Amino acid sequence: MSDAAMKLVVVGAAGRMGQTLIRLIDSMEGVTLHAAVARPGSPFVGKDAGEIAGLGPNGVIIGDDPLAAFLHADGLLDFTTPGTTNEFAALAAQARIVHVIGTTGCSDADNAKIAAASRHARIVKSGNMSLGVNLLSVFVEQAARALDAADWDIEILEMHHKRKVDAPSGTALLLGEAAAKGRNIDLSSQSVRVRDGHTGARETGTVGFATLRGGSVIGEHSVLFAGEGEIVSMSHSAADRSIFARGAIKAALWARDKKPGFYSMLDVLGLSSH
Repeated sequence: MSDAAMKLVVVGAAGRMGQTLIRLIDSMEGVTLHAAVARPGSPFVGKDAGEIAGLGPNGVIIGDDPLAAFLHADGLLDFTTPGTTNEFAALAAQARIVHVIGTTGCSDADNAKIAAASRHARIVKSGNMSLGVNLLSVFVEQAARALDAADWDIEILEMHHKRKVDAPSGTALLLGEAAAKGRNIDLSSQSVRVRDGHTGARETGTVGFATLRGGSVIGEHSVLFAGEGEIVSMSHSAADRSIFARGAIKAALWARDKKPGFYSMLDVLGLSSH
């Protein structure tokens, strides 16, 4: 690999996504694993990152000091937790590097902190890093704009593995935001997340979410436009976690020569409408 390879840090290195990222970086041109970080106290600190990821030793020892890891890196790949991502965003801003965020479950306050960090860091954040889902979100926005709210109800159905801790998923919310943009409505005030008991008739113009959890499902998402006598369904199925890792690395490479700012995967893929 050439000297120009982008030096990437994988945080949450011992997790499922962290291991996937380490394996993919090893196999891709243009990137190299600069450092791997796990949380302080993790039993994986001090272990070889390649060995943990099933590659065999690669000489990158998992550490627990993110700032030290970021200082001489070009970017970091982050699929951790909202609190940890906030900390990393501030450190990425200090180090003036690319920060790719696939973390889901972030609150409005979390997003405000991340946006503040983007004044100095090049941040790419998405509820889903895959090409297919981001393309789907463009279609959903177009359909929501074309199909009148008085006649077409929007329902978003998602299923993930039993270990997922946030609901609805970041992807479901990404698709919901696309639908809301198409309808020119505010998703937070116009969405229905829970139905239980005597709910009354469905309110016109709202976006409904249904959440399923179980087994080892990586990610299944469907957006249903339900009209009188017909349903239009758009779906995406994730069969392999590497689609998110590949998208994250693509995002890092894209952001490398960009100005500091807050970007999405739509920007990376040239699908952004602004």
